[in-house]
Amino acid sequence: MKPILSARSLLIAGVLSLAASGAFAQWKPTKPITLIVPWAPGGSTDQVTRVTAAELEKYLGQKIVILNQPGASGSVGTKNAMEAPRDGYTWTAGGAKDLGTYKVMGMLDTSAKDWNLYLNVAHIAVIGVNADSPYKTIPDLIAAMKAKPGEISVATAGVNSSGNAAIEAFAKAAGVTYKHVTYDGGAPAAVATASGETQVTTQLAAEQTDMIRAKKIRPLAVVGDKSLEIEGFGTVPPLSQFIPGFKEPINYFGIFVPKGTPPEVAQTLDKIWATEMVKNEALRKYAQARGAIFAPAAGEDAQKAVFPAIQAYAWSQQAAGKAKVSPDTVGIPKP
Repeated sequence: MKPILSARSLLIAGVLSLAASGAFAQWKPTKPITLIVPWAPGGSTDQVTRVTAAELEKYLGQKIVILNQPGASGSVGTKNAMEAPRDGYTWTAGGAKDLGTYKVMGMLDTSAKDWNLYLNVAHIAVIGVNADSPYKTIPDLIAAMKAKPGEISVATAGVNSSGNAAIEAFAKAAGVTYKHVTYDGGAPAAVATASGETQVTTQLAAEQTDMIRAKKIRPLAVVGDKSLEIEGFGTVPPLSQFIPGFKEPINYFGIFVPKGTPPEVAQTLDKIWATEMVKNEALRKYAQARGAIFAPAAGEDAQKAVFPAIQAYAWSQQAAGKAKVSPDTVGIPKP
């Protein structure tokens, strides 16, 4: 978390500098703000966005209306936010990795640089299986996937989603193939595995925790190199324990405001992030309860934080032949 602490210090310094110079203009919204969640209700984006919006209302003095618009791996709702008037009253939310790779996947002509990023948490993907499945460990699952190439069903929120990025990283590292089953969000994907409709899900811990505690999903590993503590369950081991050297960049989530809105909108949100969200207890408690990392950041430091995951996913999709646009042609150099 050291880079986040550095980002916090720089963000606060920048906001204080603006205030001291007289360049800071406080934005006071005069009508409700529409915040488009481009995924189904109940998923990781929906969960954390509702917590964040409720806290923001206290500082803005205005209602924030959450509007779920799922479709095409988040690109439908994001596109609607892009095309809305740039008056500061329409925002969107989600994983910055998704936002940064829509162009590479041929889904939407945008990039993370087109948005003011207000990060709240980092979500962690978990490989979970139906509790009644015979797969007790990652070696069990890998053996089954090798014995039945392309037959083990994996539920995700669709191409370009965090769950898809996770299963692609796992499949490449383990040398396996799978049957991809897509849903309109992470919550429906997790429910599909809990109900036995699919055998595996690689969606985020936040979307699986309730079903893990209820013993409907058995978590086998974190898609990364660090273990995860889930309240009411215990420790989930990292995938690197089973596949030595495995690493996956952290995917940060947040609220995104299109650039081109009045400058006082970004200045006000920058100040709220620097002075309030970095210590927000509601958001911290959400992260702790849902297996996420509390990680508020904004401005250029947020852009730097999200880029490794964008870069890794863009090039993994290029290598797999699934990218529609070469990453290096849209400002994403090869790692």
